[in-house]
Amino acid sequence: MSAVVYTSGNDTVIEGIECFSISDTLDCGQAFRWQEDTLGHWHGIASGRYLEIYKENNLIILKNTSKEEFEGFWRSYFDIDRDYAQIVKKISDNDVLKKASEIGGGIRILRQDPWETICSFIISQNNNIPRIKGIITRLCENFGEKCNGGYTFPTAEKIATLTLEDLSVLRSGFRAKYILDGAMKYANGEIREDILLNGNIDDARSELEKIKGVGPKVADCVLLFGYGRIEAFPRDVWIKRAMEKLFGGKLPKEAKGYEGIVQQYLFHYARKTKLEI
Repeated sequence: MSAVVYTSGNDTVIEGIECFSISDTLDCGQAFRWQEDTLGHWHGIASGRYLEIYKENNLIILKNTSKEEFEGFWRSYFDIDRDYAQIVKKISDNDVLKKASEIGGGIRILRQDPWETICSFIISQNNNIPRIKGIITRLCENFGEKCNGGYTFPTAEKIATLTLEDLSVLRSGFRAKYILDGAMKYANGEIREDILLNGNIDDARSELEKIKGVGPKVADCVLLFGYGRIEAFPRDVWIKRAMEKLFGGKLPKEAKGYEGIVQQYLFHYARKTKLEI
C-alpha cells in the first residue's frame, strides 16, 4: 500500500506509510533538535520550521502543518518518497541484516540542512548526546533568530562573523575553533556543494575534510544526513567493533548501495540487543 497524504483540519496526515518509526528516526543520533513530550509527541525545529509530529491509530500526524508546507519541506526532510520496505526486502537476503532491519527498519534518513549538519557533527566529536544537545541549544539561543517554538540554527555566515571569545558561551571546548573554521569555509564557498552533492564519495569526503577537525567519520555523517548520500557509511570505534563481530569487518554484498541506511539499522540493532562488542 502506497502512503496517502491528506489534510485534516489544520494538520497534515500520512496514512499507510511503511518503515517509519518517529521515535527511532528522531532519536537515533542523526539529529539533535528533537524532543519527546509526555504524550509521545515529538517537537523540533528544522530549517527554521517548528513541527510537532506524532503517531495516532497508525496515522502519522504533522500538527498545524499545511499540505503546501509538507510538500515543500517535510516530504523531503523525512525521506517520504524512498521505498524503505523494498530496501528492507533486498537486504534481508542476509540473515544478520534481516534481523537488524526487523529492529531498526523504522529509521528513515533525514535530509537536514547541510550547514546545520556540518556544525552539529563537529560538535558531536568525542561527546555524548545530552552534551551535544546542550551545546547546540546554547548556539541557537545565542546566535539564532527567534522563531515559532524556539530559535533557528544560526547560519554559517552569522557564525563566521564571530570570534572564539564569542563562542565561549557555548562551553564547547576544543570544538569552538573547528566550528569557526567550518563556518568560514562554508560561508565563503571553499567547501564546494556540487562535489558534496554529486561528486565521487571519496572526493566529497575530502572536500569536508578541508575543515579543521573533520575526519572520515564526521564527513560521512554530513554526507549521509545532510546530503542524502546513502552510500556513505560513518565508522566510529563502536560501529567498527560491531562490524567485526557481525561480519568480520566487511559489509555483506546485500548492503551495496544502501550502506548508510544499513549503518543505522546495525547501530540500532546492536544497541537494542546489547550486542557484546
